[in-house]
Amino acid sequence: MAAKIEVEKFDGSHFRVRVIEAGSVSTHQVTLDPKTRAKLAGDAVEAEELIRKSFEFLLEREPKESILSRFDVSVIGRYFPDYEKEIKCKLS
Repeated sequence: MAAKIEVEKFDGSHFRVRVIEAGSVSTHQVTLDPKTRAKLAGDAVEAEELIRKSFEFLLEREPKESILSRFDVSVIGRYFPDYEKEIKCKLS
């Protein structure tokens, strides 16, 4: 069963993400700088969708328990160099 990803927006750059999978939940505080959003998705994609797709990307590579509890979307590329290319494909 695929994980359920819930994204709650607090303001323009702060979000809470809950990943529900196999009867357990992980919670993550995520920030998304407007410049990072523009670089990865432009204005055509909502911030929540970019974050949801980013979590799908992460979950393809690691369990939810390994995802940092607090992070900025821009750090994903430090851990996974193919992130920027892959996320642009997922969003198109």
